[in-house]
Amino acid sequence: MKIGLVCPYSFQRPGGVQNHVLGLAGWLKKQGHRVAILAPGEPPRGMLASYGLVESEYTTCGRALPVKVNGSVARINFGVGPARRAKAWLDAGDFDAVHIHEPMTPSLSILTLWLTDRPVTATFHSNAPTVKALKRLNQLLPQAVRRLDAAIAVSSVAAKVAKNHTGVSPVVIGNGLAIDDYELVPTTGRWRGGDHPRLTFLGRYEEPRKGFHVLTAALPLVRDAFGDVEVVVIGHGGRMSVEGVKFVGGVNDAERNRWLGLSDVYVAPQTGRESFGIVLIEALACGAPVVASQLPAFIEVLSDDEGPVGRTFRTGNSQALARAIIASLHEPRDLRLQRGRDQAARFDWSVIGPQVLAMYRLAAENRYLSVDEAKGRRHRWMA
Repeated sequence: MKIGLVCPYSFQRPGGVQNHVLGLAGWLKKQGHRVAILAPGEPPRGMLASYGLVESEYTTCGRALPVKVNGSVARINFGVGPARRAKAWLDAGDFDAVHIHEPMTPSLSILTLWLTDRPVTATFHSNAPTVKALKRLNQLLPQAVRRLDAAIAVSSVAAKVAKNHTGVSPVVIGNGLAIDDYELVPTTGRWRGGDHPRLTFLGRYEEPRKGFHVLTAALPLVRDAFGDVEVVVIGHGGRMSVEGVKFVGGVNDAERNRWLGLSDVYVAPQTGRESFGIVLIEALACGAPVVASQLPAFIEVLSDDEGPVGRTFRTGNSQALARAIIASLHEPRDLRLQRGRDQAARFDWSVIGPQVLAMYRLAAENRYLSVDEAKGRRHRWMA
């Protein structure tokens, strides 16, 4: 198959959706499919190669502008220039399947949706309420929604939002990861991080919804119980100084995994609007115990057939977070080691990828089958 993947967010500042697109593209290529990615911005040096991709498989739609939305900053582009580039990419690609991420945002995604005549699979990632800036766009959604041939949501939370906003009923297929890229690190001493417990936070710590302020407010209670607790913060943000907290900035995947493997607790204190929680899965894959806020999306990814794989606490409550961290530190570090790894493996691309491919085939059937059957033929790759 020839598959075109569209991401609305700039690759100059990677995030969850961008990493998902890259991971899916790399897996599809390994299965023998031809892939092409369309997105704003340019990926950092070496990023494409780390997923088994080459530069010719990525096309930029130009510079992106930062837009505040959903308590965060989205770097997107829109307008005549991106539309022209998208049309040229679609014409040159001659795709069997077009996979558009976040299709209903005023961005490259909806431009491509309007321009393509090929089977479209859409993935909804967002857990965001409708905002005033989208009201005019929402008037166009009935026409845009009819262009979707198959729909995916990364969680039941994202599926509910998609249903409320557009009326579609997506199939839930989670975000993917390559489990073999994550080394499961057992604890060799009392603590995974060294002589003292180590807590790790990953995310844009300046954004209130990421909950870093909830973690810092909990630290005095944790230190009362365990003394010199080290805190490592991974992620982009402005200059900040917090006593006993080490800011390591943005890091590559290998360095991120190294820190996760040395974490006695991975803390996810987000306060809302999370639709999946891939970093929770990544922490489990590396053997780190997880403490997370009781957001529905987090509870969903942390639950296996036996119940919660990690600990959760009342969202936004620093005292509850402190109690959950203390309870986790009192447990044996490797209490849920293999369960956590097994839970992460449920999202390996070997599991997620075939489900996405099945949606491409469903999209093609929905787009072509009635026409092809009437003419007594099958589409070229559905035979």
